[in-house]
Amino acid sequence: MTERTFRRVISGMGEDGSSAIVIDGEVPVATSMAGRSRVVWRTAGVPADNSGSADVDPGKVSVGDLSGPGTLFMIQTFTPDQGDGEPFWHATDSIDYITMLSGEVVFVTQSGEAILRAGDVMVDRGIVHAWRNDSDADAVAAIVIVPALPVGEGRTH
Repeated sequence: MTERTFRRVISGMGEDGSSAIVIDGEVPVATSMAGRSRVVWRTAGVPADNSGSADVDPGKVSVGDLSGPGTLFMIQTFTPDQGDGEPFWHATDSIDYITMLSGEVVFVTQSGEAILRAGDVMVDRGIVHAWRNDSDADAVAAIVIVPALPVGEGRTH
C-alpha cells in the first residue's frame, strides 16, 4: 500500500511585495519518533515571523521538538502497533489541536482512554499520555502544536 501524500499551499509576500503563493507542493517527511511525520510548517517562536518566503526544514519530530518555543503543524501517521512493548508515555509543554483524517487511534491517559476516529477532533492540554493503534491499518491525524505552560506531575521529559 502506498502512503498518501498531502499537498500544502503556503502564502507569503512575493518578490515585488504583493501577496502571493510562495510554496505549492507535497508536504515534506520529517524524521520521527514514532510512525511517520510530515511537517506542514513550523515557526521558531510565538508570535510567528511571517516575513520572508523561505521554506521550513522538516527536520526531526521528537518529544523535545513538541515543547516549543515555536509552533508546529504536522500530519502524523500512526502505524499499527505490533504488541511488542509498553506504550511510549510522554507529556509536552504544549496545547495540541488534533483532527483525525483517517483510521482510528487510541489516546491513553493515566486514568482512561478514548478511541479517536476519522472526523473526531481533540485538544491535548499537555498531560501525560500515550498513543496506540490497535487496528491493522494506519491512522492519520493533522496536529497543530502550540507552546504552553507545563501542567501536572509525573512528566517524562
